Amino acid sequence: MDEEYDVVVLGTGLKECILSGLLSVDGLKVLHMDRNDYYGGESTSLNLNQLWKRFRGGDTPPEQLGASRDYNVDMIPKFMMANGALVRVLILTDVTKYLNFKAVDGSYVYNKGKIYKVPATDVEALKSPLMGLFEKRRARKFFIYVQDYEENNPKSHEGLDLIKVTAREVISKYGLDDDTVDFIGHALALHKDDSYLDQPAMNFVKRVKLYAESLARFQGGSPYIYPLYGLGELPQAFARLSAVYGGTYMLSKPECKVEFDSDGKAFGVTSEGETAKCKKVVCDPSYLPNKVKKVGKVARAICIMSHPIPNTHDAHSVQVILPQKQLGRKSDMYLFCCSYYHNVAPKGKFIAFVTTEAETDNPEVELKPGIELLGPVDEILFDTYDRYEPTNQSAVDNCFVSTSYDPTTHFESTVKDVISMYSQITGKTLDLTVDLSAASAAAEE
Repeated sequence: MDEEYDVVVLGTGLKECILSGLLSVDGLKVLHMDRNDYYGGESTSLNLNQLWKRFRGGDTPPEQLGASRDYNVDMIPKFMMANGALVRVLILTDVTKYLNFKAVDGSYVYNKGKIYKVPATDVEALKSPLMGLFEKRRARKFFIYVQDYEENNPKSHEGLDLIKVTAREVISKYGLDDDTVDFIGHALALHKDDSYLDQPAMNFVKRVKLYAESLARFQGGSPYIYPLYGLGELPQAFARLSAVYGGTYMLSKPECKVEFDSDGKAFGVTSEGETAKCKKVVCDPSYLPNKVKKVGKVARAICIMSHPIPNTHDAHSVQVILPQKQLGRKSDMYLFCCSYYHNVAPKGKFIAFVTTEAETDNPEVELKPGIELLGPVDEILFDTYDRYEPTNQSAVDNCFVSTSYDPTTHFESTVKDVISMYSQITGKTLDLTVDLSAASAAAEE
């Protein structure tokens, strides 16, 4: 271990593994260490016995839940947008060859106590029971505008400069009512709160367009895909990629102490009396607790069920977004459901997560609106975890710390953090121009 590396990466969470893979492909000499004896860090997958050990203090799971080994329960469950940034990274690095995907059955939104399929195109807008007749026509016009919008073609702009006008102004041009804005902003554009309304509209329109294009990709009921056996396969796939390009991996490395010189710059990492020298350190917040601040807390319920979520057309995999305004909250709530169909549970069993940014210290009460949508539940486990953001200046101390995972049930914000960190570490912009069809065969299997 007493060698010099370009980068030492600490923690094998998904963000760290993607970065380790990308940096290795770039030709950097990477050493990747983890204090745990398993891959994945916070974003690992657990079997049933591990789940019970972590949340029930070691009780034996009830026999009727089935064999422990048939469970792959993701601790940070998130779906991938079919045309989104993570899929582009997977194709760019050829990690798709290590994974098999299946399309996710349904994408729903909560409105006035019920859940509805999210309409994302002009055709779906006309069929949706979410809107009355006149509102359907207005929404249809908005969707056609988004579908036809091309940044480099002024004819498609309809007189709107999306860098100058706000999302609120674009919406008011089409006369959409508050409920419609609610589902477009939160369930299509995937904004976490309503602050986007007063920001330039370009990002909002691009996000709606990404959703619609991802939906069209596999002709399924949602724009999302998800790997067979869950997300636990992802960190390992990027670890393999890094190894192929000469990266070195070490699990079960205790302490992993980052060493700093007299100027406060990181120059290496010490574990078990040996120091690996390096130019830069990349890690999750748990390895450098004095360089992060707590910015929030996620509340979640992990539920094991014997049926799909009611009113989702018996979907085996589904996302439901409950916009903040519908619940009288400051932030959205998310439902994630997956099943034996994706090989994450025994036949007949479904895993559902209800997650949100915690606004109280009582997750049981706070998550109730989401849990009530699930119907009867075999077992339910409650949990909260703190969210951290880095406070350091990486140019000063050579340390690049990822932010904690948020409560969203999709990967868009996670990958945004990875791409931003990649640029800070390398000084380059990650070019994600790829042939998206490279992932389609696996997704349709």
